[in-house]
Amino acid sequence: MNELDRLVREVRRSPKYKSVCEEVVRTVGSRELVSRRSWKEAVKATKGKLHQIGAAYVDGALEYRRWLEDMEVVLSSGDRAAFGSICQDAMARHASTRERLGILPRFFAETLGGLSPLGSVIDIACGLNPLAIPWMPLGADVRYAAYDIYTDMVDFLNGFMRLIGVNGHARAKDVTSSPPEHRADVALILKSLPCIEQLDKTAPARLLESLKVDHLLVSFPVRSLAGRQKGMPQTYERRFLAWVSGKPWSVQRFEYQTELAYLVGK
Repeated sequence: MNELDRLVREVRRSPKYKSVCEEVVRTVGSRELVSRRSWKEAVKATKGKLHQIGAAYVDGALEYRRWLEDMEVVLSSGDRAAFGSICQDAMARHASTRERLGILPRFFAETLGGLSPLGSVIDIACGLNPLAIPWMPLGADVRYAAYDIYTDMVDFLNGFMRLIGVNGHARAKDVTSSPPEHRADVALILKSLPCIEQLDKTAPARLLESLKVDHLLVSFPVRSLAGRQKGMPQTYERRFLAWVSGKPWSVQRFEYQTELAYLVGK
């Protein structure tokens, strides 16, 4: 067994990282093995990077089985309001979607309303964002493809989409090394480019370019996880404009209290 295989096995032995897909652990671990002085330091650095891009955003244990069971009960009763409440309660357990709850109905209506009805969506580094499908301007036969790094999360999201009758799938994937190749109306890249940039500084620009979509909805957080602003909107705006500079794309800007968003026409 080589050093990288040993590292992957060691990292995924940890309960905190056992559900991170192997492809992502290999991507991070291979780089840390090159830059660190020892195998042990590489393991520690790999875990630290995985925490920064994923675990730091999760608030405690995610109750996937209970959420699906509760959703099935309220859907069978026809109580759509209760179903929406369960979705929002679940989204509150992930920092990215929790910050969007206060603007949830208007966020998708304002950013994507002009593209309605959407027939196909790619959701990059999705987290629990697919739970917001009921608030999106989607067509009745929409095809929804979601990608994240956690295998247990994508299993839950597959169950969720089956439950609500959406023609979709979720997959655990390293989008920095192998982005989705299928076509779609829009790609959602919501507050995930800063994390992707931590894996590979050249990845954001390459990902925006490579996705075979008509539109990109890209957003950024305006505060850190600790609640500090620290000039983040200005910093992310400069980076984003640099990534799209020189492209023959249209860019529409949306600013909210908790999020800065851009709708890009490719």
